[in-house]
Amino acid sequence: MYSVESLLRDIKNTSLSKPFRILNVCGGHERAITRAGFRTLFQHNIHLIPGPGCPVCICPEEDIAYAIHLAINENVVIVSFGDMLRVPVEHEMGGCSSLIDAKNQGADIRPISSPQEAVSIALEEPRKVIVFFAVGFETTMAPIAATLLNDLPNNFKVLLSGRLTWPAVAHVLESQPNTFDALIAPGHVATIMGSEEWQFAIDHHNLPVSIAGFHPESLLLSLQTLLGNCSNKVVTLSNRYPEVVKQNGNAAAKAIINKAFTIVDAHWRGIGVIPGSGFSFASRLSHLDATNDYAPVDFPSQCAQNVPETTSPCEKVILGKMTPDACPFFGQECKPASPKGACMVSDEGACRIWYSSGERSITNVIKKGNTLKVEMK
Repeated sequence: MYSVESLLRDIKNTSLSKPFRILNVCGGHERAITRAGFRTLFQHNIHLIPGPGCPVCICPEEDIAYAIHLAINENVVIVSFGDMLRVPVEHEMGGCSSLIDAKNQGADIRPISSPQEAVSIALEEPRKVIVFFAVGFETTMAPIAATLLNDLPNNFKVLLSGRLTWPAVAHVLESQPNTFDALIAPGHVATIMGSEEWQFAIDHHNLPVSIAGFHPESLLLSLQTLLGNCSNKVVTLSNRYPEVVKQNGNAAAKAIINKAFTIVDAHWRGIGVIPGSGFSFASRLSHLDATNDYAPVDFPSQCAQNVPETTSPCEKVILGKMTPDACPFFGQECKPASPKGACMVSDEGACRIWYSSGERSITNVIKKGNTLKVEMK
């Protein structure tokens, strides 16, 4: 049993010789950290740095441009999760800078909330080709995989842009050695893939890792654990979300993912190609691949290569090199209603979270007499 007050006291009383930089790579964690006001509370000695935790933010520009092309030129219905419709591209396709632009110009583009909703649209409109623009990390790709392994109508196709989380984190750590002191690993991804997936940070980067849930209390416990690693000069992998996360993850979900997809090298927006970081169709599902049915498109070279964006420095935010408030466009030219970059669009984007939530007081978190029931492992 751990009270919130005791955790806060332990964290604030930890003696540090220099600021302790902790990378977090989950939009849900970033939202909880920001809304709880942790940065304000710990600003002098603990720096909480958001990293690549938003699948919408890293969806390659060429994938979005291709979806726009299909909607405008191939007369298909594009369906995707709502956030994707508003993500801007630097290099317009058919005069459109986003899927919502194409929709406003008459293309049939529809927001959905689940993979099954995409299938339902295909069943309801058999004379139209429905292309599901499928974007997400492992947590989203598991239900997508389950849907794709079912019997599907012939007019249902998929434009796949799924990504694995850990290779991107490995890329961040390898490209910025000695920048971060610890890692808070994403609870939802670990629920699917298992806590063991994050052992690489310890083995290859000598970085302590703590898997956290999404309540402020769980995050505080992870912070306490990571600071304890620092004080005791040890490096461990701790699971502070044991009621959900197991060492080997969800075996059934992983089996479904492995049956539906293969792992390939993949492009991340503003970052470039990261080896072994993308999902592609397993041979049994290759007939669903929309790129097999429609001709490829010649994109501007900047769109298809590792070229940082010129209209916004989103890649620096994604890589943990810049906090949202350090961007010159943040809250000025770039707002949720008129985003210049992908990080301001999604509910999981760091810029959107910072703009919408702001730094809140820790008093929003503390409830007198509240205690934590946490299994220590």
